[in-house]
Amino acid sequence: MKKISQKFLLAGVLLAAIAVLTACGGQTPTESPKPAVEPTDAPEVVQPTEAPAMPELSGDPLRGGQLYDNWINALGVDTPEGDQPLWATQTSNTRTGKDTWRCKECHGWDYKGVDGAYGSGSHKTGFVGVTQAAGADANEILAMLKGSTNPDHDFSTVMDDQALTDLALFLSGYQFDASVFIQDKKAVGGDLASGQAIFEENCTDCHGPEGTAINWNNDANPNYIAFLALDNPLEFTHKARFGQPGVEKMPSLVDVGISDQEYADLLAYAQSLPTSSPVVEGGRLYDNWIKAMGADDMTDNQPLWATQTTNTRTGNDTWRCKECHGWDYKGADGRYGSGSHATGFTGVFAAKDKSADELLAALKGENHDFSSYLGEGQLNALVAFMQQAQDMATYINDDKTVNGDAAKGEVTYKAACASCHGEDGKALDFDDGEGKEYVGTLAADNPWEIFNKIAYGQPAAAMPAGINLGWTWQDILDILAYIQTLPIE
Repeated sequence: MKKISQKFLLAGVLLAAIAVLTACGGQTPTESPKPAVEPTDAPEVVQPTEAPAMPELSGDPLRGGQLYDNWINALGVDTPEGDQPLWATQTSNTRTGKDTWRCKECHGWDYKGVDGAYGSGSHKTGFVGVTQAAGADANEILAMLKGSTNPDHDFSTVMDDQALTDLALFLSGYQFDASVFIQDKKAVGGDLASGQAIFEENCTDCHGPEGTAINWNNDANPNYIAFLALDNPLEFTHKARFGQPGVEKMPSLVDVGISDQEYADLLAYAQSLPTSSPVVEGGRLYDNWIKAMGADDMTDNQPLWATQTTNTRTGNDTWRCKECHGWDYKGADGRYGSGSHATGFTGVFAAKDKSADELLAALKGENHDFSSYLGEGQLNALVAFMQQAQDMATYINDDKTVNGDAAKGEVTYKAACASCHGEDGKALDFDDGEGKEYVGTLAADNPWEIFNKIAYGQPAAAMPAGINLGWTWQDILDILAYIQTLPIE
């Protein structure tokens, strides 16, 4: 029995050895059977990799701040037709057209949309703000601006890729919470002395020492720096930070490098400035009160016009103070004593020493009653203007030469006027017909008119008023002398 067991044990060991060799690739005494299915190449295993990093965007976020304000003005492009597509999803804001395409109109000057200042009032839309985009990847914001989250928010059809990139960079890294120092529209914790220093360093060249050189509304409701600072301090702060769209001369205070606290200082000082400038406004009203007020054209002649027959003009011209009383304020005793402008009416220069009450009474007199067209503020502005009327004979000679220094005037012209009128004065053509009428043309033909426009500004235009820039009458004469050297055609 024991021998039989050993034989079986030896056979088992041999079978196990053969099995091991076969498993390790060793050859068996017989050929292995062919598999029923031919083997195929195993698929290549792709190891997972990290997603490629998005490119770092390059652009101008300060320009992006202007695009947020008003990209149409900033880019100098036409307004798209109709309302922005998303506008139809809200009914509380009744604005139409251009306003509906402005980022700020949906998301607010505080960038908080319905959760901020635009959560109520006429600007309310119910749209969310953009504050959640602060610190986000600018690439993701750029994709949203191209409609990645909503095709109705695709601005790539109206703005080029660089503009959208600049806007994305602004939203990502340059938002600023001005509401922390604004309470009930008032600057809180601002230092007036510091604000004045910032204003004088960065703003007075264009806005004047009291912020009244430029009126960007009509003279029915003048809009100077103080008005904006008091009415909408959030807008004021945004424009101070990034500049005014379409106005290259206005600096960005981000670029200047002022601190967060200094924005509060600047706002506090701006809110302390005057909101009106009666003499300057009166000068523009004297020039053309219909245009200055944004009023409708007059359908009839001024009632007193029928008492003269020498001046054949009609309509709006008959209502202009200057058409009766002249650019030199002397009426029949001055430049308008002859020629096509002659009316025989007296001037206003002799009335400059009358009291305000007497002058107001004259502006409300029979056949000379302007109270139906001008409010008390405008009538008082005309009175203030007349009371400081200058004797033009002191400044401008009968042969149209002026008693100014053209060399000095050139320096001032290039600093303050050339950006709009051009180095040669030919950037703007005032003639509405087929002729040419540049600033040089007007200065040569009618220096009295140009003197007035330099001093008080152009009605219904954001042209700085020289006397509110701090210019003296001699400064104005110097500029006029230089303008007379510019091309007339």
